[in-house]
Amino acid sequence: MEANVDWEGMPGGKLKAIGVVVLIVVVGLAILIFSSVVKIDGDEVGIVEKKLLGGDLPRGSIIATKGENGIQAQVLAPGWHVKWKWQYNVIQQKMVEIEQGFVGLVLAMDGRSLPEGVIYAPQWENEDEMKNAEYFLTEGNGYKGPQLTVLDPGKYRINTKLFKITKVPLVNVKVGTVAIVKSNVGEVVDAKDRLVEVGQRGIWNKPWKEGKYYKNTNAYEITMVSVQQVKVSYSAEREQGEKAAIQPMKPIIVRSEDGYTFPVEVRVIYKIEAENAPKVVATIGDDDLVLSKLVTPTVQAIFRNNAGEVKALEYVQNRGEQETQSTAMLKEKLAKDGITILAVHIGDVGDEKTLGALLKTQTDREIALQEQTTLQVQQQAAEQRKALFKTQQEAQEEMKLATAAYAVKIADEEKKKVIIAAEAEAQQIKLIAEAQAKAYELISGVIGADNAALVEIIKLVAEKGIDITPEVMVGGDGSGMSDALMGTILSGKLGTNEKTK
Repeated sequence: MEANVDWEGMPGGKLKAIGVVVLIVVVGLAILIFSSVVKIDGDEVGIVEKKLLGGDLPRGSIIATKGENGIQAQVLAPGWHVKWKWQYNVIQQKMVEIEQGFVGLVLAMDGRSLPEGVIYAPQWENEDEMKNAEYFLTEGNGYKGPQLTVLDPGKYRINTKLFKITKVPLVNVKVGTVAIVKSNVGEVVDAKDRLVEVGQRGIWNKPWKEGKYYKNTNAYEITMVSVQQVKVSYSAEREQGEKAAIQPMKPIIVRSEDGYTFPVEVRVIYKIEAENAPKVVATIGDDDLVLSKLVTPTVQAIFRNNAGEVKALEYVQNRGEQETQSTAMLKEKLAKDGITILAVHIGDVGDEKTLGALLKTQTDREIALQEQTTLQVQQQAAEQRKALFKTQQEAQEEMKLATAAYAVKIADEEKKKVIIAAEAEAQQIKLIAEAQAKAYELISGVIGADNAALVEIIKLVAEKGIDITPEVMVGGDGSGMSDALMGTILSGKLGTNEKTK
């Protein structure tokens, strides 16, 4: 049966009323539609809350993933969206921004319960999946509670009703420092020397070196340790660059074997090697405690013990030996705790109040010793001069002896030369005489002895130029002639000798 409306037969007042109603409905629908349109800007995110027709959330849940009443997991992206005002409430928020130098720690308000003994949800391989609230609560099986995954610097369109974000500084390991990690996540093991392998729960045996680390600083507690050289003065005056302790450093007060109590100024240079830093933190704490709790007590103990084994004057005189001994002992002792001793220097030892009288006695003794030494040196010099003079005299005498010996040797050689010459001459005369005798003998054999003698006399007369005018009467035979010549020669010889006289 069809319903026919007779508009023409309907009274005018009735038509007017219907028009008004239609207008009201249209305007109401328009207002309702426009009021339900939401615009999300480019730097915003829309969080949707469903008020009606969705049913109740499962017990313990606060985020809806299946259209239940309450905060919806899915957020609105930038653009225009129609969400009926009577059914939905849209919360427009700025995107989460993590500035440079910070990381965002994530706390999930909904999700599965963490296993017993687990504090942090494991690291997400794909961080985008974690940031998607709907995926996190459904396929991702995300855990409720602190997340090990953090947000790096940037802007994020995430559901802040599911994720609470806390911004904290990133771990910035600067030059000259290392970061020691105490991990609150990972496998629980029995620590060796209070250290564990990287990834296990506890203090890691390897530090983080220079660089920036985007990590959850609640899950990984960081202790910064300097690996630069540290110079500490146990002295009334501190040099530039020396580390200031909690309490002012004072000279170390020691007591010697003979009962003197006096201050010793000491300067120590040490450092913590990067590979030893975890051990230091595990044993002592941060590097400020290293000085006050380890280095200073050890330095004081060693210097006091060493001073107690020697007398005060011996300590002052053998400061270099004390320095060497203390250095070796400090190196051995502190190396066990991961501290490397680079140098130990002893400055002033004692003062006027504590060692003044002892040092004055020592000074007087030193002056006396120096004077004695000077005298000894002078005596030695005199002895040396005496010895030198003696040596010079002996050298001169030896030179004279050598000269005389040389002269004797020369005379001896000259004598030998004369003897040899005389022997040679005698030999020559002998040879001549023998030759002449032999010749005479031959001549005598031929002409007779007298004639031979006469020949020799004639030769002599010729050689010597003798005047042979006979002064002797010659006999009848030849021998008389010879006798006459011989007499004449002898006479001439004698005459010559007389004239000479």
